[in-house]
Amino acid sequence: MPQNGIVLQPRDLDFLRLLLHTRILTLKHAATLIFNGSQEAAKKRIQKLKAAGLVLERRRKAYEAGVLFLSKRGFECLREREGLPEECAAIPSFSKRAQISELTLRHEMEVLDVKTAFHEAMKKQEKSSLAEFSTWPRLYEFSVRDSDARYSGIKTVKPDGFIRLHERDAEGVTWEHLFFLEIDRSTEKLETLIQKAVSYNRFYREGGMAVRFGKTADDFKEFPFRVLIVCKSRERRDNIARMLVEMQTPILTQVCLSTQKEICADPFGHVWRLPADYAAGTAAHGAGRSILELGA
Repeated sequence: MPQNGIVLQPRDLDFLRLLLHTRILTLKHAATLIFNGSQEAAKKRIQKLKAAGLVLERRRKAYEAGVLFLSKRGFECLREREGLPEECAAIPSFSKRAQISELTLRHEMEVLDVKTAFHEAMKKQEKSSLAEFSTWPRLYEFSVRDSDARYSGIKTVKPDGFIRLHERDAEGVTWEHLFFLEIDRSTEKLETLIQKAVSYNRFYREGGMAVRFGKTADDFKEFPFRVLIVCKSRERRDNIARMLVEMQTPILTQVCLSTQKEICADPFGHVWRLPADYAAGTAAHGAGRSILELGA
């Protein structure tokens, strides 16, 4: 059935659904994630979706890349055709979510750059697949007791992303690896990232992930995960790692660190380092680790 003058194809709905979850996309992101790398195909089809009023574009200067977002009409189209989970279904919250500042825009673009890098690199992986790469913080936020002694109460952590990687071994058995993603904001203090690392560690040890998977908190060891922190520079990466090592209760292996440049070039390369590497004095020598070596 035509929708506002356009017959929607399955790929159109995939695109609208992705846009709902990511909030924003550029043509380049859309081409990689939905249109098999073809920017020309993405451009032609998105023009039709825009003409139908299902997708809108932010105002921009002539030299800036276009930033796409889901219109209210596009949101209602998804809701009517597919239904939406509870956290997505309210139009008031959707409308608020579509409003984004320039500072947040830059950060979310960096998150999407990492997401598209993972999808592109996955094409070269023979024994692994990307089961999920969500960039909607609300879907994976969690609360823990505040780790900062100056405060009391509950802290809510909203990850930049949540990743599930599947890896098939020589016997054909598939293993699942879980990762939370944090993209470094150059404007935030390093202590903020350290406190987030502590919160993730507490979430694991208090059984938060186990409960999320339908088990009890006592089963926490059955649901390990890693926290991927992607930094602006090697200097910030190294400083964060050393701070994690020097804590009263060090976090040596749960956190994995790299840089935006390295990840966007090849997230499956040997580009990840653990604080334990710095504690052992080996971080400055040789290559880092691949993400599959880190798989929890």
